[in-house]
Amino acid sequence: MSPDAKAEHASTSHPPVADVDVCIIGAGPVGAALACRLARGGMRVAVVDKAALPPMEHPDLDGRAYAIAAGPKEFLESAGVWDLLPAASCPIEEILVTDGRPGEPASSLFLEFTREDASQPFGWMVEARALRVALNKCLTTTPGVTVLAPAEAKITRTAQNAHVQLLDGRSFNARLIVAADGRRSRLRSEAGIPLTRLPYGQTAIVCAIAHEFPHDNSALEHFLPAGPFAQLPMTGTDEHPYMSAIVWSDKDGVAERFAALPDDAFARQVERRMGNTRLGRVTPVGRRWTYPLSAQYAARYTDTRLILVGDAAHGIHPIAGQGLNLGYRDIIHLSPLLLDIHAQGKDPGAPAVVARYQALCRPANMLMLAATDALDRLFSNDNPILRLARDLGIAGVHRFPALRKAFVKHAMGL
Repeated sequence: MSPDAKAEHASTSHPPVADVDVCIIGAGPVGAALACRLARGGMRVAVVDKAALPPMEHPDLDGRAYAIAAGPKEFLESAGVWDLLPAASCPIEEILVTDGRPGEPASSLFLEFTREDASQPFGWMVEARALRVALNKCLTTTPGVTVLAPAEAKITRTAQNAHVQLLDGRSFNARLIVAADGRRSRLRSEAGIPLTRLPYGQTAIVCAIAHEFPHDNSALEHFLPAGPFAQLPMTGTDEHPYMSAIVWSDKDGVAERFAALPDDAFARQVERRMGNTRLGRVTPVGRRWTYPLSAQYAARYTDTRLILVGDAAHGIHPIAGQGLNLGYRDIIHLSPLLLDIHAQGKDPGAPAVVARYQALCRPANMLMLAATDALDRLFSNDNPILRLARDLGIAGVHRFPALRKAFVKHAMGL
């Protein structure tokens, strides 16, 4: 069968796709949430993803979780996603920031954000699989969303519109393309948008742990010479009533060796990096994941009828737990912009619209990237002069409630 005949046969075996206002490439946490929010506002949206979107994830805990800040939580509520979460989220109500070395007590100079510093939790811990289930359900039940997955598309963009050609032979037009296709964004590359990458020489270990004592909805950010160690409170299970997620950054090569340790040896290494004994003995739960760490940023977020969001536009060090939240901030700005344009009957892919999006997002995102980069370089070393300076710095912030509250408000995305 010739390629044309194959395409014709494929196109007759699938229902045709109507033209849309916005086509989102990538059904990850940012792209899927954006699709649901725009459709709830009356826009016609198509979502294309290479992977199938099953109604349920594997039931076993896989060790990954997201810290969702207050602003992004409000967005997920407005998109209809939050209420579909199949498992309870865990509020983060206190955050302790300390400095130290493995196997030693944390410095006596510390910074603590408490319940008095905010009128609501700083964020909520959501299992990755729970968020995926909620997003998939929302995508398939929200009127106005067309889900094309598994599917791949070739995009042709002109000043007049964008044409989406699926590999199965179907095609449709969109007025705007949103690239939510991750750090290695194909759409970004095809648009010729330059990318700058900043490697850290660190790898993050991500997993879940059970522990002896309750966490009291408190998180820990413990700075160590090889990289930061974070403990984030999670909702427990019948088998493990007290659980947390950890994100442990260490040098490349070293982190992989730690991640491969037997459970008992790994647990002892985790305990050595806590800086205190408030959680007691720990036990690893589920799988351990390793991720090489780097920051990266696109030279611009737009091209003709194209907008980059989330990891396609930027990636930062997880030192402040803001990576996914930064992606959500992109669509928190983008959604009302597009919905307003739609309400006026105007073109969502017009040059003025995409330029406005970049002006709203890129400067603030670059500041966040610079801040997390500076924090990692300041704290991920054992220089005694820098250690004294940073200990005095975090202790100084601790002593000024107004400054603590300003930090909290920004981190919460409010």
